[in-house]
Amino acid sequence: MQFAKRLQPLQSNVFADMDRAKAIALAAGQQVIDLSLGSSDLPAEAHVIKAIAQSLHDRSTHGYLLFNGTFGFREAAANWYEQKFGIKVDPQTEVLPLIGSQEGTAHLPLALLNPGDFALLLDPGYPSHAGGVYLASGQIYPMPLRAENAFLPVFADIPAPVLAQSRMMVLSYPHNPTSAIAPLAFFQEAVAFCQQHNLALVHDFPYVDLVFAETGDWAMNSSQSPIPNTQSLVPSILQADPEKSVSIEFFTLSKSYNMGGFRIGYAIGNAELINALRQVKAAVDFNQYRGILNGAIAALTGPQTGVKSAVATFQQRRDAFITALHRIGWNIPTPKATMYIWAKLPSPWSQNSIEFCTQLIKQTGVAASPGAGFGKFGEGYVRFALVHEPPLLETAVERMAEFLN
Repeated sequence: MQFAKRLQPLQSNVFADMDRAKAIALAAGQQVIDLSLGSSDLPAEAHVIKAIAQSLHDRSTHGYLLFNGTFGFREAAANWYEQKFGIKVDPQTEVLPLIGSQEGTAHLPLALLNPGDFALLLDPGYPSHAGGVYLASGQIYPMPLRAENAFLPVFADIPAPVLAQSRMMVLSYPHNPTSAIAPLAFFQEAVAFCQQHNLALVHDFPYVDLVFAETGDWAMNSSQSPIPNTQSLVPSILQADPEKSVSIEFFTLSKSYNMGGFRIGYAIGNAELINALRQVKAAVDFNQYRGILNGAIAALTGPQTGVKSAVATFQQRRDAFITALHRIGWNIPTPKATMYIWAKLPSPWSQNSIEFCTQLIKQTGVAASPGAGFGKFGEGYVRFALVHEPPLLETAVERMAEFLN
């Protein structure tokens, strides 16, 4: 058979590659400690599960769910945003349910790009951001993220010919994989830049709640005054673009509410972008089972103690893992957000993250994600996901100490 050329850049995926390496290690008898995938091991809250369970016995939830039937969820999402960020949102025209935010970031390029158009993406960045551009037959211009720039892109470095062919910019802070955060001033700069160059500004925002409270002053603007009307430690892109002139933001319940397997998220923002994405979505699927949306409504409108508990858990794991790394002489800055550790590789692995991860799991059973899998400028780093309790994380570091020595 002959297949489309657009599949060629999709043949390599960091998560699929590590999945194969894990299978080989397991077959060889290794006891695997999997720190490669950011899938929370924490459970969804009881009131969320109850809402879904009750829906199962309601036969009216068993049919196809079209857009108008999702209004209750869209209204809950709009209210959640207003309460958290002080941004008024129209649930009818400015919210779209998604099968996880990855669906949105992968499908939006189909609505924005013609063949050959550029998308400006963070490098390193989340793989589905690039995958969606390839599916749309677009080109990628990687915006390098360097430690000396606090892992923020420098817009002035983007060449004018690239900008002339660009249609969208994708940001994501708190950032996967680097765990960097961005202040409101940066988002204001990004909005102004995209307005000037007629770009859609896309913000992937899954880690809005996984921010550690001992440094709440990160959410300050350039004049060091707190972001107004916010209950969040980090800003939404819509706070920098309250008129929603060019911006769309993606949120998932996978991280804040431990609902990764339920595949529920939403897009929120510019009504034209929402409508364009809705047209693509209509050609691909209907919506999730209504019971999952009922669970998501319960999550967004119910007690938020589970979110606070999850943040405390990941903070404890972060501290345990960083302390253990420092104990073996691997000195890594303490991340400010997310469930990840972005670690600069020591010699002799400093420019071979794939080989490091391949040998690490083969020899120790510890699985991690190579920085090169997130883009050219991720080379020299490795990402660890804190998806186990502290004792197991410390065991992983002990194994790595033997490997490194």
